[in-house]
Amino acid sequence: MLIVTGIIALLVGLLALGQLISVVDFELAQQLGLQEKADETDPLFRRLELNTAWWDQVVLWLLPLAGVLMLMDHSWWPYVALVAGGVYVDAAGREAAKWLGLGSEGIRTGAEKAVRVAMGAFSVMFVTGLWVIVYAVSVLA
Repeated sequence: MLIVTGIIALLVGLLALGQLISVVDFELAQQLGLQEKADETDPLFRRLELNTAWWDQVVLWLLPLAGVLMLMDHSWWPYVALVAGGVYVDAAGREAAKWLGLGSEGIRTGAEKAVRVAMGAFSVMFVTGLWVIVYAVSVLA
């Protein structure tokens, strides 16, 4: 189970590379479909997304680190996994709340399909974060 969870944590965590592309070249991220197109979003939303991408570079690397530590069966993996899982649960919930809240106030957050994809990604982040926390707690208990 440790190896499977480590692989999942690593793969889901590596999806955050899209945020790195957003920080380096936001227009390229839009062309690649990693960010919503400018004509489908409000300028406020685009600014929030860029600021979020910067912050994600600070915190989202923890899940891939936890995955690597799991694959190595390193003694620190449960502790890193607890923090990383918490970060992913928080980020997913906060981002979903931001998107839904802005959308309910009439702020354009992207095409309907893009919003569905984002909510799906947030769901994957949430479930992965929660699973990593539960698994780490079960090992530490």
